Order: sequence, then structure tokens, then C-alpha cells
Amino acid sequence: MTDAPAPATQNRPGPLISFEGGDGVGKTTQIQRLATVLAAARIDYRLTREPGGTELGAQIRRLLLHGGAVDPRAEALLYAADRAQHVAEVIRPAMARGQVVLTDRYLDSSIAYQGAARSLGAAEIRSLSEWATDSLLPDLTILLDADPSVADLRTGARGAKDRLESEGAVFRAALREQFLALAAAEPERFAVLDARRTIEEVAEDVDQRVADLLPEASGARAAFLRAAARMGRTAQGAS
Repeated sequence: MTDAPAPATQNRPGPLISFEGGDGVGKTTQIQRLATVLAAARIDYRLTREPGGTELGAQIRRLLLHGGAVDPRAEALLYAADRAQHVAEVIRPAMARGQVVLTDRYLDSSIAYQGAARSLGAAEIRSLSEWATDSLLPDLTILLDADPSVADLRTGARGAKDRLESEGAVFRAALREQFLALAAAEPERFAVLDARRTIEEVAEDVDQRVADLLPEASGARAAFLRAAARMGRTAQGAS
């Protein structure tokens, strides 16, 4: 029996990594897989989401996704309220502890959904979100990109759709266009990955991008890459 590997500690504030994209592109699958790799590497992390990462956020999520009609401006303000509480209660404290923070959606979703698809203005919604977060941006944003028709098939296979998943083709096309525009404007922060590929192919790209954020000196990067390679071999063996 071999000893367990020593924890890969970090001596700096943990990075913030967001996963973005339209519904059905595989964000939840990839973020959960990444969390599994971090756990295997003994790298401390915090997995969260928007909306709904706090008790207040859970109530806002229910109203936004499963309630009745919401005025677009009210919708934008509710998302901003969720994000402000999320950053104050969850994200900043976790980063201060040195944890790698993984969030399923962050402020880029509001810019794309409310700013572009709801036609409220991307600049206005970005300003609102930056005020809500005190200008906290992710160190890395993984944008999973796929044609809306492909993503629509996936959400349809999941059963009943929430309020945003039920929006039409024009809404989804505007959403994708805005996400890609955001990525083009900030290439140093965004990694745009083709979500039409297999889970393993996308995950390999995710792993490389995340590894680049982890410190070499503490051994975190090497531990992460070893864990990712083991998971990749396991996935290949199961296929």
C-alpha cells in the first residue's frame, strides 16, 4: 500500500474560473469533471453556480427560472443581486482561503442574456455586474460554444425546460453572438472551446487551460496534470 500524495497547497489567492455558454453546451458536465480532477489532485476548490450559489440566490433562482413572467429590467437587477451576494458570501472568501473557485455562470451570462438577447445593452449590463461584484473578473472563462440547434437537442433530451431554455431561436442566436463577441474582446481571459466534440476531447482542453493557472512551485500543476491523465485513461478504458 502506497502513501497518499501530499496535498498540493497554494500560497496565493485562489483563481476564479467561470464556465459560460448557452443552455445545453455541457457546462455542468465539464465543471463537475474538473472538480473531480481537482479533488483527485488534492487541490482545494469550491464549486458554485449562478444564480443560486447562496441561500438568497436559491430563492432568486426559483423566481427567475421557474416563476412567472419577469420584466427584463427586473430580471437584470435580480441577477445582479444574486451575483453581489454570491461574491460577498462565497467567491471572495473562498479565493482568500486559496481555493480554486469554479462557477457555473458568472457576469458574462448577464451581459449575453440580458444585455444582448434581452436588448438591454451589453455595456449597461456589464456596468451593473461590475458594480455588483466590485469589478471582480474571472482569471479564466471557459466558453463552450455550439450552434444553438445542437444545444437545443440536448436540452430537449433533458425533459421540461426552464423559462430561459424555452426562449426561441432568435434569442439563442443573439446569445451565442454576444458570448463570442465577449471572447473576441478579451482573448487573454476567455478560452473558446468547440462543445460539439466528445466530453473527453473538450475536457482535455479544459485541463490544459486550468493547469496554466496553477502554481508550479507548490506542485499543484504537476499533481493536477497527473490526476487529469488518470481520468483520461479511465474514460478511454470505459469507452
